[in-house]
Amino acid sequence: MTLTPLVYWAQRHEEMYLRVELTDAQNIDVHIHENVLHFRAQGHGAKGQNEYEFRLEFLQPVKTEVEHKSTQRQVNLTVRKEQHGWWERLTKQERKPVFLAPDFDRWLDESDAEMEIRQKEERRNRLKAVRQEEDESFSLKTGFLFIYNLVQFLGFSWIFVNMTVRLIMFGQDSLYDTFHTMSEVMFFCQILASVEVLNAAFGVVKAGVVPTLIQVVGRNFILFIIFGSLEEMHNKPVVFFVFYLWSTIEIFRYPFYMLGCFNTEWKTLTWLRYTVWIPLYPLGVLAEAVGVIQSIPIFDETKLFSIPLPRAIGTSVSFSYILHVYLILMFLGLFINFRHLYKQRKRRFRTKKRKAH
Repeated sequence: MTLTPLVYWAQRHEEMYLRVELTDAQNIDVHIHENVLHFRAQGHGAKGQNEYEFRLEFLQPVKTEVEHKSTQRQVNLTVRKEQHGWWERLTKQERKPVFLAPDFDRWLDESDAEMEIRQKEERRNRLKAVRQEEDESFSLKTGFLFIYNLVQFLGFSWIFVNMTVRLIMFGQDSLYDTFHTMSEVMFFCQILASVEVLNAAFGVVKAGVVPTLIQVVGRNFILFIIFGSLEEMHNKPVVFFVFYLWSTIEIFRYPFYMLGCFNTEWKTLTWLRYTVWIPLYPLGVLAEAVGVIQSIPIFDETKLFSIPLPRAIGTSVSFSYILHVYLILMFLGLFINFRHLYKQRKRRFRTKKRKAH
């Protein structure tokens, strides 16, 4: 004799839900043929551990696909209606099968179901509006970052190419007029680089604020205070080396960021962006330190930026004392940024290896 499990049902405008009271169900066979649901499985039901089955002929046409999910306590079935609407009953026969009952845990009246649909539609519309706002915000941010990185790339490329061409054409003589020929573009690029600190601080890009601030402030101090404020430094060869090392690093960094705006990557460029800094960054700091050391006697002689003291003392504090402290801070900053950049490189290539495996 065939055993029938207890079945509970509920509906929505688009689908029906059936809950079959069968514990630890196995060998589940469920399908729809000619608008009739056929179910058979082994499990523990109202009559103990046995094989249970049932058939249901639906009131209106349904799709033939049946979604089923078995848990330790029951088997859940989802059947989709061919046409959205509300049925007055589940089965074609008016008399309800004895094993079938409403699932009051999921039961809704038609009006409640319509309200649920409206609520779902409202949630979808809200999510859609939020996504549109995020997409618009993302587009503006992407455009801003791309233009910024493009401008910086063009600026440092102009410096790098011009310095290279002048070095080839004029040789050693080009070392002495770098400031006069390149300073205006370098001033522009380094002032613009202050935007990177704001980007990191306000979360526009995922970058550490402290390492970015150290680099931007350090470079601007060298450019505007050490080189820019002392005419005696304008003709020093150290200016050439500082500018050349800065621009060499940046002509790889900014194109990498430009491609990153569109989630695009060129492996060679990625490797260069995370590798060339290893020799160039310490060399750049060393060149900056040489510039600071060369400027100390000039600041002592000119008394520029010296801090006046009261007349009773009758002297002033030379700016060179601040520069001695700055030299120490410079190499501390080198350690902090080098460590930060090394961690970035290690994390980047470790992630790439994991993806490869």
